[in-house]
Amino acid sequence: MITLNFLREHPQEVIDRLKVKNFDAKESVEKILDLDAQRRVLQKTLDDNYARQNVIAKQIGQLFKEGKAQEAQSLKEESATLKTAAKDIENQLDEKEKALNGILVLLPNMPHASVPVGKSADDNEVVYQWGEFSVNPCHVPHWDVCSEKNLVDFELGVKLTGNGFPVYRSKGARLQRALINFFLDQAVAAGYEEVQVPYMVNENSAYATGQLPDKEGQMYHTPLDNFYLIPTAEVPVTNIYRDVLLKESDFPIKHCAYSACFRREAGSYGKDVRGLNRLHQFDKVEIVQIVHPDHSYEVLEEMKAHVAGLLQKLELPFRIVRLCGGDISFTSALTFDLEVFAKGQQRWLEVSSVSNFESFQANRMKLRFKGENGKPQLAHTLNGSALALPRVVAALLEDHHTEDGHVRIPKALQAYTGFEIL
Repeated sequence: MITLNFLREHPQEVIDRLKVKNFDAKESVEKILDLDAQRRVLQKTLDDNYARQNVIAKQIGQLFKEGKAQEAQSLKEESATLKTAAKDIENQLDEKEKALNGILVLLPNMPHASVPVGKSADDNEVVYQWGEFSVNPCHVPHWDVCSEKNLVDFELGVKLTGNGFPVYRSKGARLQRALINFFLDQAVAAGYEEVQVPYMVNENSAYATGQLPDKEGQMYHTPLDNFYLIPTAEVPVTNIYRDVLLKESDFPIKHCAYSACFRREAGSYGKDVRGLNRLHQFDKVEIVQIVHPDHSYEVLEEMKAHVAGLLQKLELPFRIVRLCGGDISFTSALTFDLEVFAKGQQRWLEVSSVSNFESFQANRMKLRFKGENGKPQLAHTLNGSALALPRVVAALLEDHHTEDGHVRIPKALQAYTGFEIL
């Protein structure tokens, strides 16, 4: 959430920067400033009321000591009138604050100055490319490889649950487990502390990281308990530090976590959904950092390099794209997607998003630290997929498919799979 102080001091900057996200904030900002002005008037009136009540309370005590009961009684009546008025002002203040927050939470995070202007993924900026992208006729789509080698059973998943819930079998299941362990080991070696977190979160957690109210329709919800199945481990991992006051010496905080992820993917039907391209349940290893604001963009580069290193070790051709304003998420200030080139499909598949949220999430979850001046400040939060498995598996099966019909396992992964070919 954009801080009210920043919005109050730089309203036009907020409006101009959110235009990059194709979000017209003018009306919202004007309403926020109006409500804020009304709220401050009410707060001043309430403070004056309390101050007068305190003065009267002292005067009443003194008058009783002096035997001036009639004058004391008159002040008591005034005090009662002030208390009634204060209750009314408190109610008005509560209504104004709720209305103010109701608009504030709907404002997206302001994009970083480097975010390109654009409407969709077509306007994203390619900033780096690695690997061989030549076409080889031996490459086939991964769903054919999965069927031929009994790696993934899509029809059985439909029977058990529905579309988007595949069943991994035999070496397909072993490959999944190998990738999870490989990604976790690589993260731990890079200094991330591994945590295991719940797969469901409460409403406060979903709100704190920005899934609510923005992505309510994309999450699976259990109404009886009012829990949400996590779309990514980012949600519970970052929420470990909700309502926490850190010390500057705690930075950087680095966590990694494996989890299953659940996404309704509403509205995505027909958009390249075949095979493993788009699922409702999938596995992912997430990396999260909480850092000092002065260093968050250095850390973003570090995290991006970590993910790129994983793809190089898996020998997968990839590119890094800077997301434009029309494609970046509600909560992110700057996001880089890493996309692998799936040779069997002749298309790019996103396997990771690495994002800096600056203080946006920290403000929502009251995640602060004490700086050198001793005053609490908002921390910066970042996260990245390192990596999401389904499309990595799809690219492995397509890019490492050999002319004799086998799939070669990258050397870095062989100790985890226990086999060199599929």
